[in-house]
Amino acid sequence: MAELIKVSAQSRSTAVAGAIAGVMREQGYAEMQAIGASAVNQAIKAVTIARGYLEQDGFDLAIVPSFTEVDIEGNERTAVRFSIYKRPASLTTPAQSNGNE
Repeated sequence: MAELIKVSAQSRSTAVAGAIAGVMREQGYAEMQAIGASAVNQAIKAVTIARGYLEQDGFDLAIVPSFTEVDIEGNERTAVRFSIYKRPASLTTPAQSNGNE
């Protein structure tokens, strides 16, 4: 199982991006978790930055978000869990295609 990258509202998105890039290069898969809107914002920014870091490696990233319950000091909180996968850099999204397909 991949190491869980925990993101808080105070996390530096560039530092988290570096962690994502490192784990993706080593393992090809990463898990990230954030609690609260500000933390989720930092997490999404980090994935966006990590995509740039990994361009030269020839692959892009895809994320699948889900909810998970976590226990923090006896309190049940809902966290957003991001499963991060490699995808070939050659794939285009519908917004990137020219519409002639």
